[in-house]
Amino acid sequence: MGRNTRKRRTPLATKAIAASAALALGGGGLVWANFYASAHEDNSGWNQTKSANAQVATINCPDVGQQLTKVPKSARQGVAKELALLDRQVTDAYKRLAETRQAQAGDANYVNNAILGPLKSKRVATLDRIGININRAGGERPQGLDQLAECQGVPAETNDGQQGGDQNQDGQDQNNDGQDQNQDGQNNDGQDQGGQDGGGQDQGGNGGQAGNGPNADDFVDITQVQGNAQLGVGQNGLPANGDSGSTGSFTTNCGTNENENRNSDNVIVAPGVSNGAQHQHDYVGNQANNAFASDQDLANGDTTCQNQGDRSSYFWPVLRVQDGQNDIDANAPGGGQDGNVGTIVQASEAQLKFVGNKTSDVVAMPQALRIITGDAKSFVNGNANANANWSCTGFEDKVQLHDKLPICPEGSSVVRTSNFQSCWDGQNIDSANHRTHVAFVQGDGSCANGFQAIPQLQVRLVYDVEPPQIQNGQVQNAFAVDSFPDQLHKAITDHNDFINFFDENTMNQMVDCINSGQDCQ
Repeated sequence: MGRNTRKRRTPLATKAIAASAALALGGGGLVWANFYASAHEDNSGWNQTKSANAQVATINCPDVGQQLTKVPKSARQGVAKELALLDRQVTDAYKRLAETRQAQAGDANYVNNAILGPLKSKRVATLDRIGININRAGGERPQGLDQLAECQGVPAETNDGQQGGDQNQDGQDQNNDGQDQNQDGQNNDGQDQGGQDGGGQDQGGNGGQAGNGPNADDFVDITQVQGNAQLGVGQNGLPANGDSGSTGSFTTNCGTNENENRNSDNVIVAPGVSNGAQHQHDYVGNQANNAFASDQDLANGDTTCQNQGDRSSYFWPVLRVQDGQNDIDANAPGGGQDGNVGTIVQASEAQLKFVGNKTSDVVAMPQALRIITGDAKSFVNGNANANANWSCTGFEDKVQLHDKLPICPEGSSVVRTSNFQSCWDGQNIDSANHRTHVAFVQGDGSCANGFQAIPQLQVRLVYDVEPPQIQNGQVQNAFAVDSFPDQLHKAITDHNDFINFFDENTMNQMVDCINSGQDCQ
């Protein structure tokens, strides 16, 4: 799909999520776990102003997909479709939440009775079908599955920018070596967005042109943030490529999506489901990627990469400027129908680089290996899988933001960086929750649990966008990545996806370059 025009810590961890950690079941090899390690013309429903009495900003449901660490392979596609339906149910409930602010103001029980209660009933039925899918494939039906049906209302931000509830995953901060994601307390005074219309943007509800973010408190002037970054730092604050082990690199040039190849699918997490992501992705490299693409389709797909031995698929949520304009998907799923509005911006640079391991050689990635880094639902899921890094050109070695979007000074561009997991279990190209077959390195740079070091993908995206204007707590011409509607376009929800389709010769060249300390492309 193309286009026709060119505070404090915010992630939330609720008791509903934590309760799922207690779920365990024997037999069938099924395991449940709580992870601490690891746009449109008709905007009815989205452009709703917030009543002063409305206290619920969004909806937080247990992320069932992250809890399922093992599902029989023959059941995975059926389970994936049910998981996508759970996402759709949350979106529909969130939309109803946004449409009924007046009713909520007059009835303290409205959200529970009219939104959360019916949502729970739908989720109970969907979770039951997940259990049936697993059972039919020879697995044991998970015990306590219904406990994941209940969702909670997330309190609106208070005047100091804080939100109610348990907000820090029991104190666990997994991103960038425990650095606080508030970036030295910069929260633009935490001002409420009110209902002012500025520059064609309705600032009611949770701000943003479509009413679901971002708002002024999501941005920070990067020149006012205390330096917190180290040059070359990767996930958990470790050097992405140290001075021992495998010190080389391999760079592949696949363009910036000049073809405007986009869709709102995600063949990794929602195979066979159209609009499974509910937000648009930019695709570079493999041009055959959509919800219905098989591995054979991808292996035979065309590529935008200069090195034709690289048919890998690299994809990430698009970035939009909420400039009051409509893009080509204004009335389409993944676009305006899902609260993603404004002009899609193509990156001015897209750097795709593979580096080595600090302590050892790397081994070749298997073909069709899938890796997701970051968490599209981290605003409500919390920090466990969050891996968002925002900065500005000229500031990358000084400041990396995780739960804020940067306001860059004149002459500086916005930068998104993703450092992928670089330890592989040596067997699987995917896992039931798309997480457990890969991992980040340990504190000393080595891989744990017998995992093998593989080349680490680093994606650096640069965008030339005008800085948003913030006056009196109102933001105009905001930019943000696409997201699930209930995630409110928060910075921390940024994520990135990769499917390896290097041919064998090119992958071996990559490994040789990295292990011998050469810089190749």
